[in-house]
Amino acid sequence: MNEQKEMTAKDLANVSDGKIVCGNADVILENFCQDTRKIKQGDVYIGIKGENHNGNEIYEEALINGAKACILQGVSIPDNIKEKYADRTIIIVENTITALQKLAIYKRSMYDIPVIAITGSVGKTSTKDIVASVMAKKYNVLKTQGNYNSQLGVALTVLRLKDHNAMVIELGMSNLGEIRKLTAIAKPNVAVITNVGTAHIGNLGSRENILKAKLEILEGLQSGGTVVINNDNDLLHHWYISAKERYHIVTYGMENTSDIMPHNTILTEDGSSYTADINGKSYPVKIGIGGNHFVSNSLCAIVVGQIFDIKMEHILKGIEHFELTKKRMQVEKLENHVTIINDYYNANYDSMKAAIEYLAGIENTKTIAVLGDMLELGDYSERLHRQVGEEICKCKIDTLITVGTEAKYTADEAGKLGMNQQNIYVFNTNEEAIKRIKLLIENGNVSILLKASNGMNFGEIANKISKK
Repeated sequence: MNEQKEMTAKDLANVSDGKIVCGNADVILENFCQDTRKIKQGDVYIGIKGENHNGNEIYEEALINGAKACILQGVSIPDNIKEKYADRTIIIVENTITALQKLAIYKRSMYDIPVIAITGSVGKTSTKDIVASVMAKKYNVLKTQGNYNSQLGVALTVLRLKDHNAMVIELGMSNLGEIRKLTAIAKPNVAVITNVGTAHIGNLGSRENILKAKLEILEGLQSGGTVVINNDNDLLHHWYISAKERYHIVTYGMENTSDIMPHNTILTEDGSSYTADINGKSYPVKIGIGGNHFVSNSLCAIVVGQIFDIKMEHILKGIEHFELTKKRMQVEKLENHVTIINDYYNANYDSMKAAIEYLAGIENTKTIAVLGDMLELGDYSERLHRQVGEEICKCKIDTLITVGTEAKYTADEAGKLGMNQQNIYVFNTNEEAIKRIKLLIENGNVSILLKASNGMNFGEIANKISKK
């Protein structure tokens, strides 16, 4: 097990050209927090300047609540504050997020451990969860909390390194150049790309540009490192053919011939099983969550486990018992045979398609898809929302409820393709949808999918119908 490496205010000042304006330069910096309401005794407060709120201006709230140090930008600390909190340390930097990233790079350099970095248009978080579960069978693993995969989130994840001897980290992006910064922090031994879809296509303009953005992960890959890709994804498959002589690439897939593939796959509502052939021997794989996409995620976990010489029986246990980050494919059973599938943290066409297919696979029940707007699609928005309507019809979903301005295209397309108009409901607000859902589930025996971008606040719907 790795010994914890400590960093001080002096280290931060050195790597970020910051200035310690008061307090002890040797104070140890750990347990970082950017929310004054969540500060605990001895935490380090980070002031973040947002579009509508400047956390740098309320640093005294953090000090009152017990912060032992503050990292701030763009503020002047008056003498009376310095005197009042003489036992605390305040560091002024040019940009707090950039300073934290530099500190995270410094901390990462202290650890010679396996690091798996995961990116992709869909499935990053669930793949991170299952890979971390497998790695935990051999290592003390630090993993990204939730989907803390942003410019700030990745730095904060690395800064949580203590006595860990492995890290599984998720890298997100919405534009070119962002993963380049994140992979420079993570410096992975293994780079995983789950797929290239349509998330953030409004910003990037094409799937080809999304691929280009995802491939930035390779810029931080350590010498001798391994690239792991989903070979069923069309763009990744073509990239693999052109790049396999330049990188050490291991593939997984269910359709295209890959290094790891499933055989005799059985999909059920509550889980999946298949056989994996590893080094000439067949192993039974069980997953406690249903859906084809989790079969794909588990294949990735097998590949990573093999790279780090984890025994196959331990890999299988890690897959079978992994826990999924909340708000992602959470299946909740209510009385009267009502099932709610909560998958509303984020949404793009690819994840919508996977969730609808999962809903359609639930047998002996009426199926209701409650779908909200997919955001950040730009000029592609109408086309992709209409494609979701195609999936609704293809999968023969019984009832469609849409909420939002863009999701209306989904309802319109489903109607055009022959879905009974009496089974299509178009609403502007969550409250309207809640009233209709409560009527539809009165007689029981229904399965409901809640799927939308996080900004649609579908958690409100989930809470209201769960309390029915």
